[in-house]
Amino acid sequence: MTQTFLHALGERVRALRMRRGFTRRATARAAGISERHLASLELGTGNASILLLQQVATALQCPLSDLVEDPATTSPERLLIHALLKDRTEVDLRRARFALGELLGAAPGNRACQSRVALIGLRGAGKSTLGSALAASLGLPFVELSREIERVAGLRIDEIHSLYGPAAYRRYERRALEETLGALPAVVLATPGGLVSEPATFELLRSRFFTVWLEATPEDHMSRVVAQGDLRPMSGHAEAMDDLRRILAGRKPFYAQADLVFNTSGLSAESAAARLVSGVQTILSANG
Repeated sequence: MTQTFLHALGERVRALRMRRGFTRRATARAAGISERHLASLELGTGNASILLLQQVATALQCPLSDLVEDPATTSPERLLIHALLKDRTEVDLRRARFALGELLGAAPGNRACQSRVALIGLRGAGKSTLGSALAASLGLPFVELSREIERVAGLRIDEIHSLYGPAAYRRYERRALEETLGALPAVVLATPGGLVSEPATFELLRSRFFTVWLEATPEDHMSRVVAQGDLRPMSGHAEAMDDLRRILAGRKPFYAQADLVFNTSGLSAESAAARLVSGVQTILSANG
């Protein structure tokens, strides 16, 4: 029983870290513990104290309950719902979530707003380049949410993180998205890669936009970032690639919730733009 709990705890810690896009080293540093200790915790071999878990939860920007609570034990109804959903496929779970959202008045909707398109994916996927081309073809304004975050905060993205931390950044991100929704009934939006790690913000995006995941291989992501002039990933290249692969693996299940998955690997910018425009127009026309 104890070992099962520790393994489940370790998996929750690792999954949350990957979704946030944090390296093990950065998380350990933020939590004030050794990287080796965090590795043991994630492997289910470390018997952590409650204070250490609180430090890890703070570093991962989540309540302690997200790490240790079994939601199925908090009430009889939760237990019954948990049992009903156990061992269901992802398709069944998606249908159940939509039905539950509709019942509770928080349904993600039927993508009735076909005049808003949001591009999601890691940095280097081509969101800026393809988003601009898509917006021009659809006759819509193009907005980069990162620029809107900086406008709302009055600071650069790196300054927000260094001065106020990731939690403040997520608040500015949510506010920028809400202001964009209020100001623009029709838009093509390029989103930051980590937006999917904040469930409420990602659900708001999915409920009000037709979403497109610009998928690419880790190698393509890396080469495109370097081509943009950012040489930082080349410092400790092997480690950077490993981190990128882990981040992509952690976020992939969330990116895959997009309405359309479009793989950009092996395509020139011009070819990718033409295919994306054609694919999106076809789907929007069919749904319209």
